[in-house]
Amino acid sequence: MKDARGSWGTSVAAVNTLIGDLVQPTIEVARVIGEVATGNLSRTMPMEIEGRPVKGAFLQMAKTINTMVGQLKAFASEVTRVAREVGTEGKLGGQAEVRGAAGVWKDLTDNVNFMASNLTNQVRNIAEVTTAVARGDLSRKITVEDQHHGGPAQRLRR
Repeated sequence: MKDARGSWGTSVAAVNTLIGDLVQPTIEVARVIGEVATGNLSRTMPMEIEGRPVKGAFLQMAKTINTMVGQLKAFASEVTRVAREVGTEGKLGGQAEVRGAAGVWKDLTDNVNFMASNLTNQVRNIAEVTTAVARGDLSRKITVEDQHHGGPAQRLRR
């Protein structure tokens, strides 16, 4: 309605502004979620769109999405660091630390730490046995702790 004047023109402008206020945050949500889906954790929801602060339900959604992206970024960073330190650089004892991790993110962090701890223990055990053998002590054996089922550790001789 290009030619709308007076109260009609004001009403049309108000409706167009309302539509823009609803559409733009929705586009931003879709953009950030699309980036996360492709592995890009560098984008977050803006707290201001076209010079106006995001408000109400869109503000809550923006905060939630930004918290999610932050947690994913922290988790990915820590898992990468621990995998590099323990698996590639041979630094034993590495553990991931993700502040505020809850639910599945805490479970994943705990599992990464469990895996790193197991690898550290195995490497140390192999080093101890290898050192003993090099000194002529053939009585030492490599041991593995079975903690898979969450019960008490069982020492297995191999």
